[in-house]
Amino acid sequence: MTDLLYSETEDDLRAAVRSLLTDRAGTDVLLGRIESGEPYVPGLWKSLAGEIGAAGLLVPEELGGQGASHREAAVVLEELGRAVTPAPYLTSSVVATETLLALDTASAPVAELLAALADGRTVAVLALPLSTGPGTEPSPAGTVAGVADAVAADVFLVPRSDGLHAVTAAEATVAPQTPLDLTRPLAAVTTAAASGIRLADAGATRAAVERGLLAGAGLLASEQLGLAEWCLEETVRHTRGRFQFNRPVGSFQALKHRMAQLWLEIVNARAAARAAADALATGSPDAPLTVAVAQAYCAKVAVHAAEECVQLHGGIGMTWEHPAHLALKRAKSDQIALGSVGRHQDAIAALVGLPAPA
Repeated sequence: MTDLLYSETEDDLRAAVRSLLTDRAGTDVLLGRIESGEPYVPGLWKSLAGEIGAAGLLVPEELGGQGASHREAAVVLEELGRAVTPAPYLTSSVVATETLLALDTASAPVAELLAALADGRTVAVLALPLSTGPGTEPSPAGTVAGVADAVAADVFLVPRSDGLHAVTAAEATVAPQTPLDLTRPLAAVTTAAASGIRLADAGATRAAVERGLLAGAGLLASEQLGLAEWCLEETVRHTRGRFQFNRPVGSFQALKHRMAQLWLEIVNARAAARAAADALATGSPDAPLTVAVAQAYCAKVAVHAAEECVQLHGGIGMTWEHPAHLALKRAKSDQIALGSVGRHQDAIAALVGLPAPA
C-alpha cells in the first residue's frame, strides 16, 4: 500500500525551505517587489537552488544532482505555494529538468545542461505557453506567447518540427506580457529557426515534452495544496482575532461551517497531490490518471480557499497591502496552468473508459 505520509527527510527539507522563505521572501518583501514590477527577490534563487540544493532534486547524482524524487520536489513546491514565491522552480527545476531527463543523458549537451540546472547556475524554460498541458501536441512557431518565467531564463528548450533545441536567452527575443499572477511573469518568446543546439529528434522530443508537462502538472497540485493551506491558516488566524459583538467572528457558526468545509477539501487535496507526487516518483503506470485527478481537484480547492480567504478577511482582504490578492491571482492562474480543469477531466474520462460529458 502506498505511503503518502511525509518522511523525516521531507520534513527537514520543508523546514529549511520555509525558514529561507520567511527570512528572505516574507510578505512585506514580496509586496514591495510586486509594487516595483520586479517580482524575483535578488539572491533568493541562488540560496534556494544552490545552497539548499532544491534545483537538483530530480537530477541523478551522477549528473550532478541530489538524486531525490518527485516527493521531495513536491514538498518544495508546497512551501513555494504557501509563500506565493516568485521563483522559476516549477518551470525550470521540474518541467525543463524532466524534459531533459527523458532525452539521452549520455549526450554531452544534455548532461552539461542538466548539471548547470542542478546547481542553480542556469535556469531553463520550455518554450510553450503556461496553459499547455499533458497530451497536447506542441505546434512549432517562431513566437510563443504566455511563456512563464521566460524573463528569468538563461536557456529556452524549443520544440520544433525537427526536434528539441536549446536556445540561449541571448539568441531569443523576450517581450514581457501583463499576467494576472504578478508573481509568475509571462512573456512572448521569439527564436530564429536556425538558432540553438539540437538536443533530440522529433520522436524523442514528443515523448520528452510529454514527460515534462506530466511532471509539471502533477507537482503543480502540491503548489496549489500549499497555497490553500496558507489561505485557511491565515483565515483562521484572522477570524480568531477579529471581534464583533464582543466575540471572535471565527466563533460564529456560519463562518465555522465554511472553514470546516474548506479544511475537508484541503485534506482531500493533500491526498490527491501526494498520490500524484508518489506516482511520478515510482514511475507508476497510473501516473497520467493520478496526475489528472490531482489537477482536476486541487485547482478548484486552491481557488475556493483563496476566495474564502479574501471574503472572510472582509475589507482588509480587498486591499493591496494584504497578500490575499496574491494568493487569489496565483490560484486563478494555476487553474489553467499546464492544462485546464476541464482538460484534465476529459483525460480522466478517456483513461478510465468513460464518455466525457457533452
